Amino acid sequence: MNTTSYWLEEPRDELPRRRFDGRAEVAVIGGGVTGCSCALTLAERGVRVRLFEAREIAGGASGRNGGFALRGATVPYDEARRSLGEHGARLVMELTERALDRMEALAGDAFRRVGSLRLAWDEAELAALRREHDALRADGFAVEWVGELRPPLDGLYLGAILHPHDGALYPARWVRRLAAHAAAAGAEIREGEAAAVDEVDADAIVVAGDGFTAALLPELSPLVTPTRGQVLATEPLSERLYERPHYARGGYDYWHQLPDGRLVLGGMRDASPEIEQTSVEQTTELIQGRLDTLVEQLLGRRPAVARRWAGIWGTTPDLVPLVGPVPGRDGVWVAGGYSGHGNALGLACGDLVARALLGEEPAELAIFDPRRLDSSFD
Repeated sequence: MNTTSYWLEEPRDELPRRRFDGRAEVAVIGGGVTGCSCALTLAERGVRVRLFEAREIAGGASGRNGGFALRGATVPYDEARRSLGEHGARLVMELTERALDRMEALAGDAFRRVGSLRLAWDEAELAALRREHDALRADGFAVEWVGELRPPLDGLYLGAILHPHDGALYPARWVRRLAAHAAAAGAEIREGEAAAVDEVDADAIVVAGDGFTAALLPELSPLVTPTRGQVLATEPLSERLYERPHYARGGYDYWHQLPDGRLVLGGMRDASPEIEQTSVEQTTELIQGRLDTLVEQLLGRRPAVARRWAGIWGTTPDLVPLVGPVPGRDGVWVAGGYSGHGNALGLACGDLVARALLGEEPAELAIFDPRRLDSSFD
């Protein structure tokens, strides 16, 4: 079965091909949103940066996700206030809001700022939504309570909160565009060329593999677990019901419609969580069958499905990204482990690493430091 994502099948423009001789100052391994973001920031500051991508730009999770551009991290804001502290939670939220602004400036028609809707499946989730809503309001972040839902959502969910500044993506189109910006700024981008950390010759190396972090840095395998997300896209539909990202059941169900009416829908990973902890980019009958059922619930019928695919992201034990110097490896940095929330975070974290390599000290790196998860690194 062809499991290439709908996004990656879009026609693409050729990247500007820049080659420079000799050693790079910074080598970036991974041509997703994180790697391209890092390369862009460095190239704009005159750094000789060489990016390696084993497949094609956006060939991994950056071109295989559901197309959501959400602020924050995987953990809801009220919970983040408890786990990260009020200051840390605010830093992460503000970081991702700035990333969405940057995305809007760079992405062109690959990004639509339509907001996102987090829905309550049951009373417990409704109470969780109220806690997040109140925490966001208390800290001055834009959010709206939605007590009345339109059909058919009113028969499936109990309420929702609207994050008005979130957006929807054509993710491969977006990351290809980001790569083009990096190349135009002077970055050398090598598609179809794998790179091993121990074999790359550069002053600094940035590993931006997210779900494939452990394959590139085996010592981090206890800290970043490859996790599979499965998605489908229907044929274009005449009815327009879900023009913004929707998600429910703690993010296990998610969907939205594209401008042509096509429904993109994913999730149901909790039907086989252990099996979905894998780096194999294949769909399964179990998960896809559950997705078909959700489509029917949302539309009242089962339309034709044009494409089914899977993507791999990296999950950390605390659902907070792993960003910073790799302990025990001089000059090697990592940025990944976005726990399924990587479109805005990846853009932000690639830039954070670049700024640190340029001599800045971004405050957010203290939150994302890999050493927080393993005391043996100290």
